[in-house]
Amino acid sequence: MSVVTIVWSMIAAACLTLAAVHLPVWWRDRQEHKSLAFSVAAICTAVIAYCELSALHARTPQAYAAAVRAAHIPVTVLLISLVAFILLYLQTGRLVLGISGIALRVFSTPFNYLSGDTLNFREIQSLRSIEFLGDPVSIPVGVMNPWMLLSDVGLVLVIAFLIDATLSVWRRGRLGIPLWVGFSVTLFVTAGLGQTVLRHWGGFQAPLTLSPFFLGVIGVMGYAMFRDLVNAKRLVAELRESEAQAASAAAAANLGTFTRDIRNDEIVASDKWRELFGFSRTEPLSRDGVMQRLHPNDRVTFESGFASATSWAGEYHGEYRLLLPDGRMRWILHHGRVECDARGRPARTRGASIDITAHKRAEQEMLRLRQDIAHVGRVSVMGQLASALAHEINQPLGAILRNAEAAALFIKQPSPDLEEISAIVDDIRKDDQRASEVIDRMRALLRRQPVEMIPLDLQQVLVDVATLLRSDAAVRHVKLDVDIGDRLPKVLGDRVQLQQVLLNLIINGMDALEGVPSEDRSVRVTASRKDPHDAEICVSDTGHGIPLDEIERIFDPFVSTKPQGIGMGLSISRSIVEAHSGRLWAENNDGGRGASFRFTVPVAA
Repeated sequence: MSVVTIVWSMIAAACLTLAAVHLPVWWRDRQEHKSLAFSVAAICTAVIAYCELSALHARTPQAYAAAVRAAHIPVTVLLISLVAFILLYLQTGRLVLGISGIALRVFSTPFNYLSGDTLNFREIQSLRSIEFLGDPVSIPVGVMNPWMLLSDVGLVLVIAFLIDATLSVWRRGRLGIPLWVGFSVTLFVTAGLGQTVLRHWGGFQAPLTLSPFFLGVIGVMGYAMFRDLVNAKRLVAELRESEAQAASAAAAANLGTFTRDIRNDEIVASDKWRELFGFSRTEPLSRDGVMQRLHPNDRVTFESGFASATSWAGEYHGEYRLLLPDGRMRWILHHGRVECDARGRPARTRGASIDITAHKRAEQEMLRLRQDIAHVGRVSVMGQLASALAHEINQPLGAILRNAEAAALFIKQPSPDLEEISAIVDDIRKDDQRASEVIDRMRALLRRQPVEMIPLDLQQVLVDVATLLRSDAAVRHVKLDVDIGDRLPKVLGDRVQLQQVLLNLIINGMDALEGVPSEDRSVRVTASRKDPHDAEICVSDTGHGIPLDEIERIFDPFVSTKPQGIGMGLSISRSIVEAHSGRLWAENNDGGRGASFRFTVPVAA
């Protein structure tokens, strides 16, 4: 066997081997377009080597022409694959140059069959035998085909595309493997073109040997792909390590993770996630199955959050209740994200869930404790108002007693005046209602009851509080004014808790008037609509104001500016206002006379 046959066979075998390695990579992952481009280029190089070997060993002009005609098709396909590989691997290059070069090459290919013997020669007159690598090989003698120039110009444009891509890589500072790949591929393709030009247009007596140059191109591309495979293997190892660390962190945090394929409705979840939702390790997961685990009252909320995230490929999260198969209820905090495919359609969701049942129980216990403290605060306030409220109740009770005695006297008369007795009975009824209203307000404030967020008439809330405090304000010689804005909307809140806030603030305002002359003692309560979403209530006094260094600390627990104060009233008031999604703050009045406490509550929708 000749050396030429061995060398060209080895070129073809090497290329086919590389193609056999990388073609299955693309077959398993159709997104690996670089592997497909490389495999096609390697196969084309092997076919070119076979055609060249046939031409080198041809014995007649007809056999040589047939071999050369056959080689032009894989050369064109190889150039297409080369341009695609460079675009994918280097991610740069002027596409117009590559497309123009390939277009000229494709346009000239039909002339390979329609114009003369081949695209290279219009007519092959004879064959000459020369020695190459110690073996006799054939070279053609004939008339050149001018259409070959069109093909060479196309190849020049492809080289220009390669040079532009290489320079672009260099300008971007990618000086490693990408720059080496661009430079080497450009060098081998340019060398192949130079040999072709010298042989066809310069009269250089040399055999047809493009495949060794293309083998160099395949070798460079193969090395680049090998580096990618090595890097991919390293990344896989790092990914596994990261997944192991993430799994350990998730286990330590009691966190369950999942991924759902939206199109196929397939869910892959960690063991912890399955445990949270009450699924076994082998039980198939689906969206409907997960929805059945959600509490019926939480399904609509979950669906709306997921639908909103799906519409713009965003995140969705929330707290939901699960009803487990054994009858237990579990609270989970769920966070997920919707991912879209290349067409912008929702493809999958990824997320995590964590058990917050213990946190919810603690939160409920804290709420209960806060309500107990608030109740104690109300009892304390009512204790402070005891004497004033006793006077408020004694007044109607005394009137009732006097009216009852008068009625008894009228009845004993021989001809009792029934109209007078009827008027006395009406007075008794009115005084009874007055005393009953005072007692009802006291009972409402002292009653331990759950928080009930309902639309409230803010004007009525303020009037009830002012009525309770009217007697105490009179005893203290304090003028209590209530100014309510026109068309004040209903607010969303708990009546008793908002009354407690107002009681605390008004009593604090009256306490701040100690030492102020009687004619200057006043507490003013105003209510107005701050914006479309909130109403603002302000309690201002004409006292001495708040020291600037204490204006924020006064809301801390056990901080008080009063000698006998325990420092819980303002702290409780702020927690109540914040629970109503509002804000409570204090400020000194302009002119240095007194302070104002303001808080907001949301307007009822």
